[in-house]
Amino acid sequence: MGRVVKVLRTLRNHWKKSSFAACVLSYGGYWIYGKHCDSVLRREACQEAREFGRALIGPQEPLKRATVILNPAASNGKANSLFEKNAAPILHLAGVEIKIVKTDYEGQAKKLMDFMEQTDMLIVAGGDGTLQEVVTGLLRRNDEVSFSKTPIGFIPLGAHNSLCQSLHLATDNTVRRITSATLSILKGETVPLDILQIKSEKEQPVFAVMSIRWGSFRDVAESISKYWYLGPLKTRAAHWFSTLKEWPQTRQASLSYLPPVPRPPEMPTEKPQRPNLLHRIYIRLQNYWNPPVEEPPVEPEPEIWEEKHLSTLELTISTQNKNPVKNVSDFIYSTIYYNICLSSLPIMNIDYAMLLVYFVNFFDLNTSDLSNKFINMTSLSEAFSFTCLEVRLLPRKLRFFCSAERREELAQGN
Repeated sequence: MGRVVKVLRTLRNHWKKSSFAACVLSYGGYWIYGKHCDSVLRREACQEAREFGRALIGPQEPLKRATVILNPAASNGKANSLFEKNAAPILHLAGVEIKIVKTDYEGQAKKLMDFMEQTDMLIVAGGDGTLQEVVTGLLRRNDEVSFSKTPIGFIPLGAHNSLCQSLHLATDNTVRRITSATLSILKGETVPLDILQIKSEKEQPVFAVMSIRWGSFRDVAESISKYWYLGPLKTRAAHWFSTLKEWPQTRQASLSYLPPVPRPPEMPTEKPQRPNLLHRIYIRLQNYWNPPVEEPPVEPEPEIWEEKHLSTLELTISTQNKNPVKNVSDFIYSTIYYNICLSSLPIMNIDYAMLLVYFVNFFDLNTSDLSNKFINMTSLSEAFSFTCLEVRLLPRKLRFFCSAERREELAQGN
């Protein structure tokens, strides 16, 4: 009892040191507990991946091959370490033959896609910028028809991972987010996503998954890093100086588009089984003796263009990939609508369901005020100058691996 009294008296007499020591010990205990939880998550993910590796395969069946496009510079240079600790062991335990290709500079992923060989799955390990480069490089290939059938897995390692919320469960834990994304690749469940193709008059087409932005707010976002020395006030300072340089900050645009048309049905992912020999012979004889009557070609209806003139702070053209499960549900309508937010930012949203629609848009933004402006692909950010821009929606162009739990949440409308 005397020792306890002595310790209490010492803590009371040196309360400043005691308070500092208590804070350090509390922080240290919290840090150690966090590391322990991360280790438990890794162990559970590896145990689940090991079950995939133990699955029996045929003697002539090759291992699954995966090409990983890794951006080591993502997440402030921590992406390589995060991938080696959390994703690579899971892929190895599952028996996947992986080929890791690391990028050295911005824009290299687009060039590397020209030399990519056929693979069972393509894995993008990085952030929004890396994903944009891979998708653009993939769809710029001459043989993109065959390569676009390759399922894509997205392991979120960047500072901004917009597509992650559409494919995986939302979580603030980095380890859980990476391991969940990697396990969803092994489980093999995919969802089709629409792609926006953006063309200017001179440059090659650029492709985006979520949306594209154009306007004053996007221009300010590009200049925030210049005021790094102002710390937490850099965002406010960027908007303030932008206002001083240009007022009012409205943008003038002329927008032309086609009305919605019926969207083609989703093509089956697996080839239909070939009928037997007798059935094929019967069909050929039937076509020989009773040839099918050719119907006269239907003349296409003339295109009816609708035009709108906009004066706005910012224009956003987005797909419905935030909920890819709803994209393939059984609704029978398609709508195009403008949502005017409180900040006067019109959002042009492509919404459809069921047969949904094959929506082909031609946006002709041609005005003298656009000559030195830039456009940004949100979630797939790339900027370039333009005076006339064509945006076309490619429905169900690519398939991405999706978590089964997240798919159920999206199907319920959460």
